Amino acid sequence: MYIDESVLKNEEKITFALRTLYQRSGYIRYKMSKFEEYDFYAANRDFLVSDSIISFTDTNGKLMALKPDVTLSIVRGSRDVPGSVTKVYYDENVYRVSRGSHGYKEILQAGIECIGDLSRADVGEVLQLAARSLAVISDDFVLTISHQGVLTWLLEETGLSGEKHRQALKYIGEKNMHELRELLADSGVPEDRCEKISEILNIDKNTAEIIDELKAADCPSETVGELEDVIITLEKAGYADKAVIDFSVVNDMNYYNGIVFKGYIKGIPAGILSGGQYDSLLVKMGRRSRAAGFAVYMDLLERFEIKEPADA
Repeated sequence: MYIDESVLKNEEKITFALRTLYQRSGYIRYKMSKFEEYDFYAANRDFLVSDSIISFTDTNGKLMALKPDVTLSIVRGSRDVPGSVTKVYYDENVYRVSRGSHGYKEILQAGIECIGDLSRADVGEVLQLAARSLAVISDDFVLTISHQGVLTWLLEETGLSGEKHRQALKYIGEKNMHELRELLADSGVPEDRCEKISEILNIDKNTAEIIDELKAADCPSETVGELEDVIITLEKAGYADKAVIDFSVVNDMNYYNGIVFKGYIKGIPAGILSGGQYDSLLVKMGRRSRAAGFAVYMDLLERFEIKEPADA
């Protein structure tokens, strides 16, 4: 069947290209309903991109919500099966406040989720597909990568807790080193520890040199090994010049652990792709599986011209 691509919106063209990529990579399409019980989303509000949830009362009196997120629904519908890994992709509409219009909007979102007994190779595959997803949209992209374990290691000896710990993470995410140092100093953190934290967060070197710096600073070997493995995976896939280690990539540490990342393309100021490992979310739900995935935010691509199709 012939399809005249001129009648398609840009985000629709990108969705078809991503769907092809994920199917060819062995991922199975996942379909879901438009709404679920409100309490399910409310209990995991911190995991959502937007904490605004559109709710309504069903005919049976139960409070329901229009789906603000896909990952939570996929996790809820999956099962723990020892020794297996579930790999799914989706292109679904979600209902939340758009970062572009700042009003409620039906937003097309695409992405993948990998859930089960994940290995480092599985996590590396997720990162590689994130890079390939960005490459489908534009050749001019950057994939910024961090590891929550590095931040845990940096802050664990500071004694910060509660609001001060959250404030420190906020300053790290904003790359506000001045305010971070003031917070650490006011909290009685020794100067040598403040200096070490500042040095690690301000490393401006290539990925291999950053890995060496972390090793020299006695960062936990498991953390460094996981970060090193995904970088090697991306290098082997030909994306060495697109990968940047940036410890200001901070996701909610109540849910995310391990590798986290964001994707950017030239011409759009906000990150169009975001993801990472979220084992902690499954632990919170009483699950044994591990999980990793990412989402591409199509609402940011409405006016972006997709490049000419290339072999995935």
